Amino acid sequence: MSSLFLQRHQRWMLILGAGLVPIILGMLFTAVEARHSLRNQQTVTANALITQTETLSDSAMQITRTLRDFKGQTCLSLERPLQRLASRYPYFRALGVLDGSHVSCSSAYGHDPGELNVMIQHALPQSTGNWGISIAGTAAVPERPAIAFVWMNPGDFGVYAIVEGQYLLDFMRAVSEARHYQLKISFNGGYTFVTGQAQHAPLLPIDPVIWHAASARYPFDVTVITPASEALRTWRDIFLIFLPMIAILSLLFMVITANWIKRRVTWRDRIKKAMQRDEFSVAYQPVCQVSSGCCSGVEALMRWQRRDGEWERPDIFIAAAEEENMIIPLTRHLLSLLARDVESWPVTPGFHLALNVAAEHLQHADFVPDIERFARQVAHKQFQITLELTERSLIKEGEAVAKKLAWLRQCGIKVAIDDFGTGNCSLSYLQTFELDYLKIDRGFINPIESIDGETPVLDAIISLSHKLALNILGEGVETEMQYRYLSQRGVGFIQGWYYARPMPSDALRTWLTTDGARPLQHPTP
Repeated sequence: MSSLFLQRHQRWMLILGAGLVPIILGMLFTAVEARHSLRNQQTVTANALITQTETLSDSAMQITRTLRDFKGQTCLSLERPLQRLASRYPYFRALGVLDGSHVSCSSAYGHDPGELNVMIQHALPQSTGNWGISIAGTAAVPERPAIAFVWMNPGDFGVYAIVEGQYLLDFMRAVSEARHYQLKISFNGGYTFVTGQAQHAPLLPIDPVIWHAASARYPFDVTVITPASEALRTWRDIFLIFLPMIAILSLLFMVITANWIKRRVTWRDRIKKAMQRDEFSVAYQPVCQVSSGCCSGVEALMRWQRRDGEWERPDIFIAAAEEENMIIPLTRHLLSLLARDVESWPVTPGFHLALNVAAEHLQHADFVPDIERFARQVAHKQFQITLELTERSLIKEGEAVAKKLAWLRQCGIKVAIDDFGTGNCSLSYLQTFELDYLKIDRGFINPIESIDGETPVLDAIISLSHKLALNILGEGVETEMQYRYLSQRGVGFIQGWYYARPMPSDALRTWLTTDGARPLQHPTP
């Protein structure tokens, strides 16, 4: 009961695991999509902030160019024009002219307000010409940040414009509120304007998303920070969009897995029960020796007739047995059926009995003992047992397989390679393994249309077999023309409907004493 429960538990875990695959992949895909979406939004926000800041900077630079025209004038004559200019642009806190680094006249303080570095509360750069820097405040308004734009002449004249930072902060807040961004701007490495707060959420599995951008025209950079909570919300919204598709795929994966498990379990159980109920039988296809025209042996072919009378296709149930690791028990069952059937056959010593061997059985440790046990069971019939191997059977563990086959050949068992020419390494097998028979696949025999026709591949296989001293058997021979073509080229054995169809053991027993005992008769041309 506990083992059954464990198997059911494992099946359910496998089904649930299959259902989780689309969900996990969907979460990863939507996370990537969410990050891409966040990047696009951050880029748009950063570009809008850069554009606005550049517009303010353009106005400030234009003012500094206007103020240069005041060179050489006294503060008495400049005070009113400076005040008019400052009032015309409300986002300027102060305008003025310089005498070196000394403020000689200001729109806010008039004559001799002091040193520029004291006014902006920041050290002056060493460079001359145009420069700008963000500052935490001015001497008169220390609590509100600003941006100082300065033009300093290499001589003794200069001008400046102080941009009120509140306008920029208001714009940043308006932009950041919609998506709860934290925005930062720093001009020339000076004071950093900041709006919003970085929302740290230690319980969330994602980090804030940070994006940096810089102006191509002015020395300031922008940082856009999306908090983890906003990133999670974006991912959630995208995930909900794809959720119906993910759910459908999840259910589909679970159904496919459940059907696969059901099929796997069903085939395994069905094969086991079929062996217990004796539903399997063997059909025997006679092999004709061309030189005598008589039956020289048979090939054993497994068949399965269910209790309801329906037949299972051999290619389907054999493939299922290989997939479900049931091919070895099924082959052993075949050997037991053979041992039972042959007891009543009227055959002479040396009668060939060929059976197909699966790759899994050939590579199994019990393969040689299984064949030796069967050989002992039917030793009194003095059969010539032949093992038919496909090229696929020889791919793995080639050296070990070669040793097994060599031992069995020493015990008097013959080895044939089946369906020759349909694999990938046929010629190498002929050199590596000791073989007795080569069975030509019906696909090379079907093209025979006349005695005088040419089938270059078939002819090459026959010629190679003769040079290697291998017996040749042609499969699927269905017409007299094919039979004559093969016999004229030295093919020693044939099997196919032209000679005889596969038949059960009882029918074979009768056939062996009638048609099988007479040479094959050909119609007169």
